[in-house]
Amino acid sequence: MGKIIMQQFITLDGVMQAPGELYEFEYGGWQRSYVGEEHLALIVEQAHAVEALLLGRKTYESFAATWPSAIGMRGLADRMNGMSKFVASRTLSHAEWNATIIHGDAAEEAAKLKQELSGDLLVVGSGDLAQTLMKHHLIDEYRLWIHPVILGRGQRLFREGIEKAAMRLMDAKILSTGVTIHIYQPEIGN
Repeated sequence: MGKIIMQQFITLDGVMQAPGELYEFEYGGWQRSYVGEEHLALIVEQAHAVEALLLGRKTYESFAATWPSAIGMRGLADRMNGMSKFVASRTLSHAEWNATIIHGDAAEEAAKLKQELSGDLLVVGSGDLAQTLMKHHLIDEYRLWIHPVILGRGQRLFREGIEKAAMRLMDAKILSTGVTIHIYQPEIGN
């Protein structure tokens, strides 16, 4: 049985929207100045430690438009292109790039995947899917890459009205750029 790991790049005020994409909203691309060798090495390590990606449609479409033509990046491009992807979507009829579309209830299908796969599933971006997985208590681990910037607006990971939940800090790391990586596991029965 695998775990669902949510890895998110967020700002100090919790914005997760468009960390690397300039076009998505007015502050898109806010993460770029914090990405360096140390950052990339950790991303590569985490990508090799999971079996597959679990993505929402928008993140899948963005990744599928970028990664197939990417090369190098310390092996990250090969890993991203080679691993399986599961895409939660109500609108896609087909997918490429080693992807399988999850039709129907995303929470039910994610729970089935956890049972069926021997390795872990990594959720990156995918804001709407993240909300669904959190609502149904399907996240086993949160990897929050907190960047030392405040945007003041944008889509947040932990949105107003989310259910109260206690977390246990399992690890923390400070990168030379000031980014901190916090790894949390939900407290059971909180």
